[in-house]
Amino acid sequence: MTERVVLAYSGGLDTSIAVRWLMENHGVEVIAVAVDVGQAADTGGEDWDAIRSRALAAGAIEATVIDARAEMAEDYCIPAILANAKYEGKYPLVSALSRPVIVKHLVAEARRHGASYVAHGCTGKGNDQVRFEVGTRALAPDLNVLAPARVWGLTREDSIEYAAKWGIPLTVTKEKLYSIDENLWGKAIECGVIEDPWNRPPEDVYTMTVPTATEPTEVTIGFESGVPVSLDGRMLAPEPLIAELNTLVGSFGYGRLDMVENRRVGIKSRETYECPAAMALLLAHSDLEDLTLERDVHHEKVRLEPRWAELVYDGLWFSPLKQALDAFFNETQKHVTGEVRLRLDQGRCWVVGRRSPVSLYDHGLATYDASDTFRHQDAEGFVRLWGLGVATWSAVQEGRAGNPGVAGR
Repeated sequence: MTERVVLAYSGGLDTSIAVRWLMENHGVEVIAVAVDVGQAADTGGEDWDAIRSRALAAGAIEATVIDARAEMAEDYCIPAILANAKYEGKYPLVSALSRPVIVKHLVAEARRHGASYVAHGCTGKGNDQVRFEVGTRALAPDLNVLAPARVWGLTREDSIEYAAKWGIPLTVTKEKLYSIDENLWGKAIECGVIEDPWNRPPEDVYTMTVPTATEPTEVTIGFESGVPVSLDGRMLAPEPLIAELNTLVGSFGYGRLDMVENRRVGIKSRETYECPAAMALLLAHSDLEDLTLERDVHHEKVRLEPRWAELVYDGLWFSPLKQALDAFFNETQKHVTGEVRLRLDQGRCWVVGRRSPVSLYDHGLATYDASDTFRHQDAEGFVRLWGLGVATWSAVQEGRAGNPGVAGR
């Protein structure tokens, strides 16, 4: 019986010729699996019928399209919000979040079709090869992984000629300005003139954050146990809420990110991102935590958040440490309930108000007016004991004058 391969299929040049290349070089049957995680949402979405037809024309014995948009929002974007996840303090994990979604469905389809392999179209210098392969091995250690683009040695021109040779229908040219990856959480843009970190990204790279709004506005985001559930009082499921925020926030030109990041494979790369909803939601969620988390819990959570983001960036979504951190973060969210008001203006988004029925902000304790309920007389003893250790060190080991045990009595 001919062995089968389940290929993560995007419909682009590399994965389209990968169908035929795998057939020719490995003698396998190919099942193409395209997973809709919200690609090209700003331009009306992908033509999935055309993508499926292209995979079949390339030689796939079956081509499946899986709608995972709601799953992406609920099971991947929401945990990222709870973790306030930004790799290297900046990047909201746009591509990194979608890869475990795709891997999960690749493995499921491999089981359904009795495949021995899964395959992807990643090159040898990117992060996605790590995410696809480590994720696959975490869920299915027995499956082998094929990565044709890592070994075939084809240039873009070669690939186009290969597609023409086999009659694979493509709408590409030999000139490709940018490499783009998009999903519900945002858009990643590489290549072309932006490979030089000194060059300013041209305006034509942006589609999600084109400034069209003319008047400032405000939007109120409601959270329940850390999960965004409403916009201006309207209850929404995660997927439409994120999609609506992408449109609203993006219309003010907010959500652009230009950075040099450290890839897992050891190289630095210049990356340009658009992630309007992600950046707005992370801003609002973090602010609400300031209001509702107890101090030590808050400080510990802030310390662990970068580690969670790093694990996901490095392809370790399905790992014991990430699962353990999820458990901790979920516990911290019990009382992260309330509303945050964001103001939007040209290229800007900032918090202008927050409230919660379980807020730890006590006006009576915080105020300096006549309603002050803070016991000021307690402060002297607290401050003295808090500083006793450093005062003893200063007097005894640094030789400074005074006896810390009796000074100021």
